Amino acid sequence: MYKNVLQSIDNIAIWPVISFVIFFAFFLCLLIWVFTVDKKFVARMEQLPFENKNENNNTAEKLPL
Repeated sequence: MYKNVLQSIDNIAIWPVISFVIFFAFFLCLLIWVFTVDKKFVARMEQLPFENKNENNNTAEKLPL
């Protein structure tokens, strides 16, 4: 049933090609970004969760019960 419905749509074969091109372009851009990103930025992002944890603990200690 679904096969007949999809076959009746004009130019249906182009959509898988378009989706693959979009996926490949996104993947390629992401790969380029990974290899060109500044190492200082990566190091800063690595430390960010630890800084937030310390800040949350400090603010929680200051709150009155």
